[in-house]
Amino acid sequence: MYAHDPIGVDLDQSLYALDSTTIDLCLSLFPWAKFRKSKGAVKMHTLLDLHGNIPTFIGITDGKVHDVNILDEIVLRRARFYVIDRGYIDFERLFVLTLCSSFFVTRTKENVLLQRATRTPSTRALACGRIRP
Repeated sequence: MYAHDPIGVDLDQSLYALDSTTIDLCLSLFPWAKFRKSKGAVKMHTLLDLHGNIPTFIGITDGKVHDVNILDEIVLRRARFYVIDRGYIDFERLFVLTLCSSFFVTRTKENVLLQRATRTPSTRALACGRIRP
């Protein structure tokens, strides 16, 4: 429905969004879907190409499966942008995106400690003439 609408940024590469939703199930009808003591559930993980109109990947797992585990199941593409929820933060798994020349955007968890390893001049600073190449 929104495949031809602008997304607000001008990108030559594809942009993907990854998230999951928990689908509650009645334990008396679905005893195999035990999620908590008296609750049943499954999770649906969806990777959506924001330039298309159908998901690129849908995975349905047990409700207890943590979101980050689905990163092992998704076939990653070169030179893409992935927007992910903070439930998918696992830097070892996300480093694979860097190895295939892709990028990810996420919100961090409260307890994440980050340290900048290197500093490079920003394109904006270069364009404004504040930093010479």
